[in-house]
Amino acid sequence: MEKKAKSSKKIAVKKSNTKAVSKTKTVKVEAPIVESVASVMPEAATVNVEQVNTFNDYAGNPWDENGPLKPLHQLNPVRLSFIKDHLTRIKKLDTDSGQPYKELSILDVGCGPGLLSEPLARLGAHVTGIDASDHFLKAAVNHAAEQKLSIDYQLSSIEDTLKKSKKYDVVCALEVIEHVDNVDRFLQSCMELLKSDGVLFISTLNRTFMSYLKAIVLAENILKWVPTGTHDWKRFLTPAEIAHTLREGGFYFADLKGIDFHPLKQEWHLTSSLNTNYIGCAVKR
Repeated sequence: MEKKAKSSKKIAVKKSNTKAVSKTKTVKVEAPIVESVASVMPEAATVNVEQVNTFNDYAGNPWDENGPLKPLHQLNPVRLSFIKDHLTRIKKLDTDSGQPYKELSILDVGCGPGLLSEPLARLGAHVTGIDASDHFLKAAVNHAAEQKLSIDYQLSSIEDTLKKSKKYDVVCALEVIEHVDNVDRFLQSCMELLKSDGVLFISTLNRTFMSYLKAIVLAENILKWVPTGTHDWKRFLTPAEIAHTLREGGFYFADLKGIDFHPLKQEWHLTSSLNTNYIGCAVKR
């Protein structure tokens, strides 16, 4: 679409004052943030409107641990532990400090309702969360305000965020890459948004027979853990495919781990097997 891209809409959350910031007026968060994704991100080549609408159609409160995002709530501790372990080592952080991330700027790409953004902010990080789903973003804004957390939430694509020329210490793209178009461009944008010593975290689903059975047949169709249609197996990416694009951008996986679910314990854990879910830490060569 040959139109000039409009600027992304920004939602600043500071303590209990929740506002959507525009040039001329303040919009209450309970009002719709946008009429459509296309109206805000007309040239967002990585945004798949059909995928975004799937999330906008989610019913219920995304912060309900037994709601539509229950698997992500269960997955969050192991994702956060992986991130914390690597940032502590790479950035030489003081883990005894109450806010060890106070010097870090972190971009949470595809932040959803803020499940990752909030614990990172509690550790002191300066967090910016971007998402194309206004439904999830409104939930993120409201919940951060309730928790009195200062998080910069923006309805934005990765392309529009890149245009602002701001660089981050850390970029997180967790459970989002399987929902975007133009994966190579998406990954390249993530890398370009990092400072020279920045760290990129990626988690997603491998494209294997086992992932089809677990993520599609079992999780969606039988157990109904997530709404049917949440995932498209053809969009899943192998670790080798992501690693190839990272190498072209001068990055490599410093660590790569699988994530598996223990049905009896009802919890996720790291594993050496990458056949379904996996998470990686990438840095510049």
